[in-house]
Amino acid sequence: MNCEFSSMLRGVGLVLASLAVPSLLAAAPNEGNFVQVVRQVQPKVVKIFGAGGLRGLEAYQSGILIEPPGYVLTVSSYVLDADEVTLVLDDGRRFDASPVGSDPVTEIAILRFDPREEPVPMFDLSQSGSSDVGGRVLAFNNLFGIATGNESVSVLHGTVAAVAPLAARRGAANVRYRGDVYVVDAVTNNPGAAGGALTDVHGRLLGLIGKEARSQLTNTWLNFALPVDAFANVVEDIVAGRHQLPPLDELNRPNRPLACGDLGMILVPDVVARTPAYVDRVLPDSAAARGGIQVDDLIVMVDGNFAGSCSECEALIARNEISDQVKLTLLRGDEVVEVVLQSQEQVEE
Repeated sequence: MNCEFSSMLRGVGLVLASLAVPSLLAAAPNEGNFVQVVRQVQPKVVKIFGAGGLRGLEAYQSGILIEPPGYVLTVSSYVLDADEVTLVLDDGRRFDASPVGSDPVTEIAILRFDPREEPVPMFDLSQSGSSDVGGRVLAFNNLFGIATGNESVSVLHGTVAAVAPLAARRGAANVRYRGDVYVVDAVTNNPGAAGGALTDVHGRLLGLIGKEARSQLTNTWLNFALPVDAFANVVEDIVAGRHQLPPLDELNRPNRPLACGDLGMILVPDVVARTPAYVDRVLPDSAAARGGIQVDDLIVMVDGNFAGSCSECEALIARNEISDQVKLTLLRGDEVVEVVLQSQEQVEE
């Protein structure tokens, strides 16, 4: 089955599920007022537009409004690697958003915008719910970028088919997160749906819809959401600024700052605002080569500080003197690797 035909079938399944929502809602009068729940939740989900458009890459995804006002929770993706990221609220209001931080394991990201003192509905992560297998759920997202203005995001109805560890891949790479996820029996994870909300039938947030992925076991598309418990603490840290670089004291600036080149590694070109810090080249007979650094390693932390982009990685390394050691935390496929490097100049000393 080719990709286009597969995508078409997934789209047909989604349309059928959408058409079936009214009858499903009517069939469950004892589970609350579904129409009211949908109307309460949809304004908490936003449409996100950013980078994309090349080689079939969609330039849109979904996100959810969270407390405190002005913060949006979504998934980390190339869509956010743009000079300008636009949020469109349920009522059509548009805002420019800037990245606050992200987590490379759970793949969540936080954006911030200025709501201009206008009220916005939000999810309270501390009031989230949970579901067992068989629990009925609703999925809210902007699949296929259907909503562009004041149109509400799409809603799908389904049940939790399983609560199980995520064993999936994107292309040739395995998904890094290995904790339990909600596997849903509705076509929730279509293009543009990532970052949307999975709720119970009462509108309580259960999880964040993940990016498209295939099962490692069956090679079929997975429809899943990351439970709130898996990322709530990470969100709190990012919003609190614990992932941001503290200002560098002018009096403590290194006389000779350490650079990536001094360690013998070259990062990928920093072409967008948040280019991930992937290693592009490792110079022979260098500190990086001796430490086992490999091409395509992703540097996620420098000396215990989160490095969310090439520029942040270079800035963190530059806080060291050229004679200092530097500790790097890397992601190599599914493996977390820690190495301590020292420049050739320090070795010679």
